[in-house]
Amino acid sequence: MEIPRYLPDRPFPPYAYLPGRDAHPTRDPKGHSYGEELETSECSSPHDWRDNAEYLWGVDLYNHGFLWEAHEAWEGLWHPAKRDPVLAGFFQGLIQCAAACLKIPMEQPAGLARLSTMGTQKLEEVEREVGEEFMGLELTGFTEAMRTFAASAPPSVEGRPRIVLATEK
Repeated sequence: MEIPRYLPDRPFPPYAYLPGRDAHPTRDPKGHSYGEELETSECSSPHDWRDNAEYLWGVDLYNHGFLWEAHEAWEGLWHPAKRDPVLAGFFQGLIQCAAACLKIPMEQPAGLARLSTMGTQKLEEVEREVGEEFMGLELTGFTEAMRTFAASAPPSVEGRPRIVLATEK
């Protein structure tokens, strides 16, 4: 399956950070993002998701195996979104799903189970509030796929569900 890129001109970091294995991206001088400013941006409206570069960047990172980096990109949106419970819940759910997948190569199955449950529950709360699609993501399909994936005791992150966003306006 070819995985779409939503920001194809933005290059990926030279490596996907894995805690305990790699130089920390921002705190270690050898890290791939050391010295870079952390981006925090507003998500003015969930309806304008196609114009939200940090959201799309997080999706690209997640889909292509940069799980920690996706978590960080979405966290930069989650903090300012906290005044909007639906938007904050959406970002928090994505963050927790990415963090859950990161637990697989860290060999922490309990973390995978706990974080995937928390993340999918957040996304289900969003679905109850706004319906099946939010910010281009079909919530039911993604949450069901994430639950199935996490419950399968996956040996690698390769089989994780990808985020495919709506293409129609």
